[in-house]
Formats: sequence, structure tokens, C-alpha cells
Amino acid sequence: MATRPAKEAIFEQFAADGISVMFGNPGTVEQGFLDVLEETPGFRYVLALQESAALGIADGYARATAGPALVQLHSGVGLGNGVGLLYQAKRGHSPLVVIAGEAGVRYEALDGQMAVDLVAMARPVTKYATRVTHPGSVLRVLRRAVKIAMTPPRGPVFVALPMDVLDEDTDEPAVASTIPSRATVPVPEELERAAAVLRAARRPVVLAGDGVSVSGAQEELARVAEALGAPVWTVNSSELTIDTTHPLHRGDLGHMFGEHSAAALAGADTVLVVGTYLFPEVFPLLASPFPEGAKIVHIDLDDYEIAKNLPADVALVADPKPTLAALAGLLGPARPESRLESASEPAEVYGETMMDLFAGELAARAGDRLVVFDEALTSAPALLRRLPPRRPGAYFQTRGGSLGVGIPGAIGIKLARPEAEVVAFTGDGGSMYTIQALWTAVRYGVAARFVICDNRRYQLLDDNLEQYWRERGIAAHPHPQGFDLSHPQIDFVKLAASLGVPGVKVSKPAQVEAAVQRMLATPGPFLVDLITT
Repeated sequence: MATRPAKEAIFEQFAADGISVMFGNPGTVEQGFLDVLEETPGFRYVLALQESAALGIADGYARATAGPALVQLHSGVGLGNGVGLLYQAKRGHSPLVVIAGEAGVRYEALDGQMAVDLVAMARPVTKYATRVTHPGSVLRVLRRAVKIAMTPPRGPVFVALPMDVLDEDTDEPAVASTIPSRATVPVPEELERAAAVLRAARRPVVLAGDGVSVSGAQEELARVAEALGAPVWTVNSSELTIDTTHPLHRGDLGHMFGEHSAAALAGADTVLVVGTYLFPEVFPLLASPFPEGAKIVHIDLDDYEIAKNLPADVALVADPKPTLAALAGLLGPARPESRLESASEPAEVYGETMMDLFAGELAARAGDRLVVFDEALTSAPALLRRLPPRRPGAYFQTRGGSLGVGIPGAIGIKLARPEAEVVAFTGDGGSMYTIQALWTAVRYGVAARFVICDNRRYQLLDDNLEQYWRERGIAAHPHPQGFDLSHPQIDFVKLAASLGVPGVKVSKPAQVEAAVQRMLATPGPFLVDLITT
């Protein structure tokens, strides 16, 4: 292999792995390879105005394409800016390949400006973090990073690339990374052991998460639930796990309070857990939420999460799709729906909120090309009532607790799937974490749509604080001033216009129809400031 500078060879490696776009925000210590990028045919740099926005766009792109997505950050300061969104990607298992430059190995002892241990910074929020120190291993390390990012359970990886190492020559060949297959099924004895526990269930419940969607196992999950007659609860699920209009679907356990999980499981004698960790709440129960004596069958490719906090009777490290298909064959035809109390609660009656009206109008007009990114938080229940997720790849939700993913996530999805009608719903507070991503949408002609659910508060904090008061017997009193966003009032339409995005404010029901019509008819990106108070 002919020698060439490593800063050139890395683009040969990216091409070998089918990577042709880099999301990022440039910096001085990355200037060497960014200069090469400009002369690399077929390679594209998508500029964001802040690292969180770059990571959010890449996360949406990776989720829509099944990855990998390449992100460039600027040394320690850029990595620091992106830590929150990297945490989001780690909890959501997004296969991001994140690179950052540094001044050089030769300067390591001098403790110069921006000097920091990048690997130590990245390690807590990535699946794998490393630093290249020799030009003869640059491509090898990048292949290892791609392999680790893409091997289930997938996740973000980080590689520090010192400038002086990239300036040196390498004769390493660029070849495609090897991604090991984990499309595994347990041996027949283990499958039968799981089936025997499930057959004996009288009051089964299914808990399912994003491992189902990553595996493409939605149909198989529904077949197993029908064979058991078991209600299905999703666990911090950010993509479609089961058609939410399916009669066995009960909703999401939520991400805040362990009492909600315990209530959903009350009365269950057997619980099938598929593709998720237990339990995801911010405030989980310290005691087991499973009823005493309940049998637990857990299926996941993430062996770390199985029995991490709670023991399982049958623990299968396996791919959900073929494993559920095999179980469905062993369990036989569908049984009557479970008689658990949660399965027979009467439908709740809701009023027509502004979100109900807007989402209903969007449902009527957008058609089958609609893809929703849901960061609506407190407005999400109304959104899901009117636009219940039904198709794989048509619904994405925030995950991991980081605000600011809705706007850039929708941009990434639209870049990956330009034929789709992509609409992001986010809050007024959350949108301001990455509002500059609108500029990127205009720069690259990304016709995503953005709906700001504007209640002029961090409403989720209000709701959680009231729960805190109830738990501790604290009398209700005014909420902290730090939850209020009404002063000074943010003019989202003018703010969007300053970044090149047209928009409209919707504060009355009579304005909804025209706003949705205009949003969908606009050829480029468009923003709606939807007043939900």
C-alpha cells in the first residue's frame, strides 16, 4: 500500500465503511483533516453552530439509517459542549462515531491551552473511548471504533486524533470494518424453558423497549403477546415497539417514578421482558416492583442489563426478533386478552387542547409519509392521542433525559430520509438548547418542520415538583421562579426568521388549520409557535 498522510487515509477508511457525511463544528486542531475533507470527492461536511446541535443531528441521522453517523467535535471544549447529547446517545444506543482533534502527542507534557484528557472526558458517556498515538494504527483504531459502535448493543464511540499523528504518513490499507452478527437464537432447551414459564402464566405482562425496534421485532412481539393474552407496556421506548392502537398495548411506564411501574405490574404472575433495561425511572423503587413470586423471563442482546438490578428466572442473551418468532411458534395460537385490571380500565375522556387540534389536523393532512420526532414532553399525551405511532420508522422520541434533541434530531432524520414529511415537536424550554440547528436546516435545504409547544414554563418540572410535594406531605405553594420562561417572552417566529426559517404563531383554535396547511406547503424548513397554555 502506498504511503500517504494519515489525515488523508482516514477518508479512505470512512469511504470503505460507507460513511460520506461528517456532522460537526470546526476547530483549529482539526484543521488539517478538515482541509483534506474539502478535496475529498463525494464527502460532505454538515456544519452546526454548536456541538450539541451537531450531535443531535447525527443522532437523528443514525437512528433513521441504523448508523453509523460520523461526528467531529473540537478538542476538549467541543467535547464538553456535547457531553449531554452524548449521554443521550449512549442511553439510546445510537451508533455515533465521534472524533476530536488535539494539538499533538508532542505537546502532551506542556499542558498548553485546551490540553485535557479527552478519553477520560468521553469514557462515561460513550461505549468506547480511545486515543490514537501512532500513524500506523489510525485506520485500525477507526475500524475498531466502527465495529464497537455498530455491534449490538450499539452505542457512541470516541476517538481522539492528535494533529501530529495525522500529519505523519501511514501505509495502512483502508478496508471495510467487520461488524459481527448477533442475530442469535437460544438453543432449543433454553427456548423451551422460557416457553414453559410463559405457558404456565395465568396473569402475564410484557415489558418491551427499544431493543425490539432495533431488532425489527414488532410483529413477533405482538404475536407472543397475543399468544399469552398479555398486556404490553413499553419501557422508556423511544421508537415503535408495538402498534400503539393494538388492543394489548397499554402505554409507557414513564421515566420518573417507580410507583408507576409497580402499579402496572400489580397482579402479574409472570413478566416477559424484551429489549430493555429495568427500571428506567429517575426515582426507581429500591424494592422490586414485581409482585412476590412472579416469574421473570428476560430477552435482550445487552447482557449487562439482564438481571443487573433484579434477578430473572430465565435470562436469554439473544436477538429479540428470531427469539420471539421461535417462542410464538412454541406458544401456539392467540389467547383471550388478559383480565388484569389495567386491561379493562375505561377510556379516559379528554378535552380539545391546542395540541389535540394541531396534531389532529396534521394527521388528517400529512398522509403516510409523516415521521414524528416527539420531544413534546408535557404535551406528548395529546400528540399521541391524535397521532398514535403505528409504523416502524415513523416515530422517534427523546431518550436519556437530555433536552434539545427534537429540532436537530428531525434535521438528521430528514437528511437521511428526504422523501419523508418530518415534523419535530419540542418545548419552548427544550428548543432553546439547540435552536441554532435551524440555521443548519436552512444552509442545507433540509425541509423539516418544527413545532414549539409553548407554555412559557418548564412544565415538566412543575409536574414533578407537585409529585414531590404529595409524596412528602408538603402543602402546595408557588412554584420556583426558575421554572418560569415568560419574562422576557421569547418570540420564536422572529428568532426563527433571524436564522432563515419562516414561521407562524398559533394562539387560537381558529388558526390551527391554516398553520398546518402553510407548514406542509412550505418548500423548506418551517416553524410553528404553538401556544399550549
